[in-house]
Amino acid sequence: MEDEPQDITGTAGGERQLLLLRLLPNLVSILGLCAGLTAIRFAIAGNVSTAVLLIALAAFLDGLDGRLARMLRSESAIGAELDSLCDFVNFGVVPALVLYFWGLRGDASLGWIAVLIYAVCCMLRLARFNVGSRAEVPQEKTTFTGVPSPAGAMLALMPVYLAHVSGFRLPEAAISFWMVAVGALMISRLPTPSLKRVRIPASAAAFALVGAVAGVALVITYPWVTLLMLSAGYSGTLIWHAFRWLRRRQEAAQEAAPADPQE
Repeated sequence: MEDEPQDITGTAGGERQLLLLRLLPNLVSILGLCAGLTAIRFAIAGNVSTAVLLIALAAFLDGLDGRLARMLRSESAIGAELDSLCDFVNFGVVPALVLYFWGLRGDASLGWIAVLIYAVCCMLRLARFNVGSRAEVPQEKTTFTGVPSPAGAMLALMPVYLAHVSGFRLPEAAISFWMVAVGALMISRLPTPSLKRVRIPASAAAFALVGAVAGVALVITYPWVTLLMLSAGYSGTLIWHAFRWLRRRQEAAQEAAPADPQE
């Protein structure tokens, strides 16, 4: 009886064969990188609106490539490294340069220092994530440690959203401070929510799909208002998690403290 054809790998003339479809996740990662690099081009030309939308597209593709890899069972070490390198460019380098070309060139020295700090913080955050993902004991699945780099990029661009919605541009010192603050959040130990593990009742699946479609429509129709509201809502979630984290640390410290001696 003839052997059944292999769907994943095979050999031809002694050379290992790879199913072409399994390259799709890496292709999505590369497309995200191209979107991020193109955002720099538009930012230099003064078209910041298109640059921000390209960063949002890169964030969407970043969330898509991992899911495709798991669906196609094509996870690989090179794919993980490729994803991490693309994340550093798209969410560490590109947002910082977009903000610099948009509103920090007037005070180039202070603005460039903020760019460097933000990019380094993003690099350190991704390095810590890579090390944690290879650990024998996995991290808590319901939260991240620190703000993820895609969320950090969208938070860092909040001054751009605010300027388009209200017509008010923050001072350059305030924009620089905001970039540094977002960078600090990325390398912090603050637990932040992970949408990957959010579960909903099966009966609410239709409503979730409708809500997702409505969200995409809002981003396309009213991009600046929607991005500002999403960033503000995420910031509020971070504040709530920070209070919970601090309260738990205080409770743990009180429990660990020795009891007062009884008379």
